[in-house]
Amino acid sequence: MARSRSPLARDEIVDGILALLGPDGIDTDLHNLREASVDRFRKYSAVHGIFDGPIPAVIAYPESAEQVSAVLRFADENLINVVPRTGRTATEGGLETVIDDTIVLDGSRMNVILNVDPIDMMATVQCGVPLQVLEDHLRLQGLTTGHSPQSKPLAQYGGLVATRSIGQFSTLYGAIEDMVVGLEAVFPGGHISRIKNVPRRAAGPDIRHIVIGNEGALCYITEVTIKVFRYQPENNRFFGFLVDDFADGVDALRELVTDGYRPSVCRAYSPEDARQHFAHFANDKSVVILVAEGPKGIADATADAIEAVFSTRQHERVETSLIETWFDNLNWGQDKIDAEKLTMLNEHHLGYTTEVSIDWSRVRALYDAIMTRVRNEFPRAADLTMLGAHSSHSYQTGTNLYFVYDYMINCEPRDEINEYHIPLNAIIVEESLRLGGSMVHHHGIGKYRTDWTAEEHGSAYSMLETLKRAFDPNGIMNAGTIIPLEP
Repeated sequence: MARSRSPLARDEIVDGILALLGPDGIDTDLHNLREASVDRFRKYSAVHGIFDGPIPAVIAYPESAEQVSAVLRFADENLINVVPRTGRTATEGGLETVIDDTIVLDGSRMNVILNVDPIDMMATVQCGVPLQVLEDHLRLQGLTTGHSPQSKPLAQYGGLVATRSIGQFSTLYGAIEDMVVGLEAVFPGGHISRIKNVPRRAAGPDIRHIVIGNEGALCYITEVTIKVFRYQPENNRFFGFLVDDFADGVDALRELVTDGYRPSVCRAYSPEDARQHFAHFANDKSVVILVAEGPKGIADATADAIEAVFSTRQHERVETSLIETWFDNLNWGQDKIDAEKLTMLNEHHLGYTTEVSIDWSRVRALYDAIMTRVRNEFPRAADLTMLGAHSSHSYQTGTNLYFVYDYMINCEPRDEINEYHIPLNAIIVEESLRLGGSMVHHHGIGKYRTDWTAEEHGSAYSMLETLKRAFDPNGIMNAGTIIPLEP
């Protein structure tokens, strides 16, 4: 936490944004400001009405790139911290306000689908367009984004691109960085940059990646153009298998992917994690879930490869209808978030995840190391009601591991984050780095993995620092995100 460096008082900051956006473009309601000071990393203290960090001065709602530019220019001239946001589904503290009198810059009113091109297979949207809205619009035309994170009902495009989002069909369609064709972003000082839409180019470094994944620490994304794909659900083939060993289940995914097959859904669950999703059939075994998708010939070939891989492995087959039912209820909307809040309040119980990536050859070592350390070193291990993992995104060279931990909370709500979440998150990050993996696969660094950013990047960390200095010389963009907050 840090004091504001701005010469302007809180009321002067509000008046400045009011002059730029008008009365309908600002929100200074104390309840809304308090909720805007955190994201889902602090969901337990938030549901108890505890907001200990600096409360923002104002939530600003621009309706154009020009208005974003005006706000960032004002903030840069007056050294005011800015936290960019759209869909508010962040989980790693990236939306927390750690500087007094911050401006929360919310692009959710920039919500126009600007163009869908079924010939060049692209769609262009403003940053506040919800993913679900675009997906529904495309499906009427026989198209799909191919992007389906669990936050799909709520997530918006600015946040998806800013955090390097990934979806449940990533093995086939890729992650958000594979889908972005071009974009528009606004930098501190107000400069609006547009990266044009082309299939590929070799005109120097790929400057899209200065913007994709910047987590609001460099610029504000106002517009995105993505690839779109044919929507052919009639060809979907669903598979579920029970196997005795989690690492063996992941190895089946490795065999499929490295042989060149791309099931859209490609998942393996440890027995503990499987129990909470598939209690009606998991039987204390690891569960492998696969979906073959695409044109009929490709879907059939992928399905044949899945059958061939499991024909040589010990397994029990899961009824297809059970996998389809699971698949149809996977995403989280506001209803599930509200239900989770009630559970936290009434039962003092919750769950979190920490997602990392690792080479195929180190999956077993990483899984075993984290299970061992948590069970033996975490002081409150007796409060854990579940500790497990799943692999849900795979590549030619490796996979991700999504560590999942649920616990009963036996402390004051204000202390939960330090007694449970932060130390569990730290063990997973430390072991992933020790074994040569990445400390974060797709949720972003946010503000709670910054202690390890330099270790993550090693000798390349200077490149990241140079980008920050170059694009945000006054340090107004989402202080404490990606790069640790300076004293």
